[in-house]
Amino acid sequence: MTFSELIDRVGSKGPFQLLHVVLLGLPVFGIANHNLLQIFTASTPEHHCRPPPNASAGPWVLPMGLNGKPETCLRFVYPSNASLPNDTQGATEPCLDGWAYVSTRDSIVTEWDLVCNSNKLKEMAQSIFMAGILVGGILLGDLSDRFGRKPILTCSYFLLAASGSGAAFSPTLASYMVFRFLCGFSISGISLSTVILSVEWMSTQLRAITSTSLGYFYTIGQFILPGLAYAIPQWRWLQLTVSIPFFAFFAASWWVPESLRWMILSGKSPKALKILRWVATFNGRKEEGEKLSLEEIKLNMQKEITLAKVKYSRAVLFRIPILRRMTLCLSLAWFATGFAYYSLAMGVEEFGVNLYILQLIFGGVDIPAKLITFLSISYLGRHTTQAITLLLAGGSILALIFVPLDSRTLRTVLAVFGKGCLSSSFSCLFLYTSELFPTVIRQTGMGVSNMWTRVGSMMAPLVKITGEVKPFIPNVIFGTAAIVGGSAALFLPETRNRPLPETIEDLEGWFLPKKESKQEVEAEKASQMIPLKPCGPGLSPS
Repeated sequence: MTFSELIDRVGSKGPFQLLHVVLLGLPVFGIANHNLLQIFTASTPEHHCRPPPNASAGPWVLPMGLNGKPETCLRFVYPSNASLPNDTQGATEPCLDGWAYVSTRDSIVTEWDLVCNSNKLKEMAQSIFMAGILVGGILLGDLSDRFGRKPILTCSYFLLAASGSGAAFSPTLASYMVFRFLCGFSISGISLSTVILSVEWMSTQLRAITSTSLGYFYTIGQFILPGLAYAIPQWRWLQLTVSIPFFAFFAASWWVPESLRWMILSGKSPKALKILRWVATFNGRKEEGEKLSLEEIKLNMQKEITLAKVKYSRAVLFRIPILRRMTLCLSLAWFATGFAYYSLAMGVEEFGVNLYILQLIFGGVDIPAKLITFLSISYLGRHTTQAITLLLAGGSILALIFVPLDSRTLRTVLAVFGKGCLSSSFSCLFLYTSELFPTVIRQTGMGVSNMWTRVGSMMAPLVKITGEVKPFIPNVIFGTAAIVGGSAALFLPETRNRPLPETIEDLEGWFLPKKESKQEVEAEKASQMIPLKPCGPGLSPS
């Protein structure tokens, strides 16, 4: 009996699975809010220099820019009616007395004057948030292998609630960035654990539906955010509003069961049996649950339990040819998706359309995009879907280069289409990656691959700064990256209707021709395995 058959015996399509998806999906609302929060909390309103204290001595006219609008970062040194030589009359200077903002809402930009020479600090704040997600992906993946998926998930909920609330009370920009880093760190733990826990309790046929459902929770979160931002114009209250619910999610997480596979492989079979029987009862299969025994579980999972006594180093992902090819292709796809996605998602202000309406459109495009993705991955397969979505997204971003800035409608259509394709890419990647890596190294592989989307999302705000040199440079970089990522996906195998690979041997059957001898691969793989040291009770091998 395989692990999938074990889940089928207690019910893999019952009410437990529905409750499980709801408990894991509700916090995804809030993750969408936090990921895109700076669209509103860091919005840059129209602004101009404050006149000097002696402005009452005469009228003060602002210098005009090339676009026919008042300069945002310069002012005249003298009032317009001053009797001065012609070469002195038009002299300008920076905004020495701060800025006046034309807006009904405040933001970190208006509070800490993140404009003109300080405008890069706004992009840096978003990059630091993404850096937190990057660091979290690296550290929390290993910790979840050691202590379990559920403890990491629960602690991450609490950390996000606390750090998000702390950001709302930040007295300085520096402290705000620290709290936002911790927010990103915790979001990484939530994302990784949610994907693993949702997939392991589902049947093979339900994996695509589950992945798409979680994606829709994120989509609904994108709808909620502009509504909250419109109703709450103060950035501190908005920050607090999207953070407080995670205290409730922290409490509700105690109802989420631990990964069954992790418990069995970590020597906690009695606890796994207890949860299996509880799930069987919940799904109306109590008799099937009672038939299960500890000896039966250990016997049928003996192969996996034996493999759990050996730890694969992270280097195995790059030294074994099969895993190296898969890891590199997935890393490129993840990087390109995060890199291009956040270039569009966080650039809502650039299209000259109402901020709230455009964010609703950006969220709305995910509804048909995820439906099409579900149909595509179910019938065309993961491999084809992943490649097509990234290639189309890259093409739409590159097309923006040739559309004039005053063609707002066409630019918006291209951006919305590209964002929809990248949202589809995310939905496919989470499922595809969890299906490609074998159980013995799945969490590590997920962590390494997912890390690259965080690198991309961290770099995206910084790449936008290159637009000050030439406006088309960012779109060239973003579009090219998406096309490269889509091309890399073409070299990955299909996983549709295949059971999750338990071991590297299972994966070899997908890649290696039958005529190829596996002896060399086995020898190379054995060199990467590290014997485990004895560990204390209650801990998984490490």
